[in-house]
Amino acid sequence: MQSRVLKSVSQVLSVALLSLAPVAAVAAQHSSAKKSKMAESSGPYLSRTDIFAGYSYLAPKGTVQVPQPNGTIAPYSYDAVNVGGLFSGAYYFNRHVGAQVEFGEHEWGKQSPNPPGGNIGVHGNDDGFLTLGMGLIARFPYGHLTPFIHGLVNLDNINGPDFNAAKWGPGLTLGGGLDIETPLFNHHLAIRLFQADYEYMHADFGPGTYGGRANINAARLSTGLVFHVGSIAPPPPVTMACSANPESVYPGTPVTITGTTTNLNPKYNVIYSWTGVGVMGKGDTATVSTSSLAPGTYTVHGNVKEGKKGKEGMKPWQMASCAATFTVKAFEPPTISCSANPTTIKPGQTSTITSTAVSPQNLPLTYSYSASAGTITGTGKTAVYSSSGAPTGAVGITCKVSDDKGNSASSDTTVTVKAPPPPPKPHTEALCSISFTLYKWLPTRVDNQAKACLDQVAIDLQQHPNATAVMVGESSAQEKAITARQEKYHMRNPRVQVMHYAAQRAVNAKNYLVVSKGIDPSRIDVRTTDTDGQLVQNYLVPSGADFTKDVPGTTAVNESVIKPQKRYPLPVRHAARKAK
Repeated sequence: MQSRVLKSVSQVLSVALLSLAPVAAVAAQHSSAKKSKMAESSGPYLSRTDIFAGYSYLAPKGTVQVPQPNGTIAPYSYDAVNVGGLFSGAYYFNRHVGAQVEFGEHEWGKQSPNPPGGNIGVHGNDDGFLTLGMGLIARFPYGHLTPFIHGLVNLDNINGPDFNAAKWGPGLTLGGGLDIETPLFNHHLAIRLFQADYEYMHADFGPGTYGGRANINAARLSTGLVFHVGSIAPPPPVTMACSANPESVYPGTPVTITGTTTNLNPKYNVIYSWTGVGVMGKGDTATVSTSSLAPGTYTVHGNVKEGKKGKEGMKPWQMASCAATFTVKAFEPPTISCSANPTTIKPGQTSTITSTAVSPQNLPLTYSYSASAGTITGTGKTAVYSSSGAPTGAVGITCKVSDDKGNSASSDTTVTVKAPPPPPKPHTEALCSISFTLYKWLPTRVDNQAKACLDQVAIDLQQHPNATAVMVGESSAQEKAITARQEKYHMRNPRVQVMHYAAQRAVNAKNYLVVSKGIDPSRIDVRTTDTDGQLVQNYLVPSGADFTKDVPGTTAVNESVIKPQKRYPLPVRHAARKAK
């Protein structure tokens, strides 16, 4: 009989566990897939203590072989008890596992007058059960649903058959159920949809008349209300904050990302991970290489997990994440200013060109120069401009600077090539003069003294091949009067010759230079003046000089009328007198 009882216990236990296994598996799978969302059974956290009270139905199955006074054996079976109550309290050590005590009573009501009328009897018949149990309970929170299983060791008080007194005996409870949370009383009230248990109960009513042993396999169904008391708060969740330093950089400048974590358990293993463009991380810091990054805003994500080695981040509060942003700025182009010193030069002269350039990012700079005319040389901060070959006027100079990132800037300046001032306009230069007062009877003759002066005039003309000479003759008032009378007589008698003293003297002097000194006659001009005198004033007229402005009041001699006089040697007496 004992083997049959154990077999029945095993069968019922297997059925109960198999019936709850799918529910527990679904709860566990959901918990693993949704670690970031805590599944709670009451309020913000799981309850610490659950108190249950409700209705319970018990269906025992077992037969007691009761010895009768007449020596026969009468079998007595236990019937179902339709009315009963079940009370339990569970204290949870953590999220899932706790200890439970339970009290059940099934023995209320009256027996019907006829045996077929019902299964509810009075105290003392074989229909009363009182159980006290203690054991472990495990729950699997899943949103608002909480399936559970438990196993208890009982002390059972079983009413004896044939109105025997109740006896205490050992028992066992295995089963589980399903609670559903409600928002009532701030989530402290839940409904136990069902609790299905297998119970094994044993009692020994003793030997002899009305004795016997009871080995009962019972199915118990219960429902009622669950009251949540207290809560199980998970440990403070791990937090992580990220920061970028610096937050704004130019390409090539590295960025350091620092993750600051709190609430880490020093007993657990910690794993950091980093994601982002160009990021390399180890531990709670990461470095971003920006050399190949285009200008823009970038985000680096950090993650931390803690837990036992190989099980890091298995619980929602054991992991955290953060994000940090930084900006890669485009390189700014350099700036440049350009100046020339001096700004005005003469043809063939040079000017120094100076460039003042700045790179906002202190990048290496390269200089170059160009000119609209002339030549410019130099590749550094200064260059030399040469005006050789450049026309006069403003010359544009362009100074250009480039950095090693391809950015450039330019600036312009101007150098003025100024033509030298024209040389001063040449003027007529007075030379020596010739006097014609020595020989009164030869008032127009070029004597030896005059030759000395004319020889010097010839030298001056030879030294200044582009110059000309002007010889201005004078006459005295007496000579002018003689010429006037002769002109009057000439009008009546054309054979009368007229002597133009001033013109003749100039023509005779020119003739000496042409005949004796070989001067081109076109380089000698002869003129007269109204000045009272007996001279020929000689002038040197450089190329470009204006004689008429320099020496006003002269009149050109008509050389087609006034011819040079033939120069005869002086008579002996006159030569001796001159020598004396």
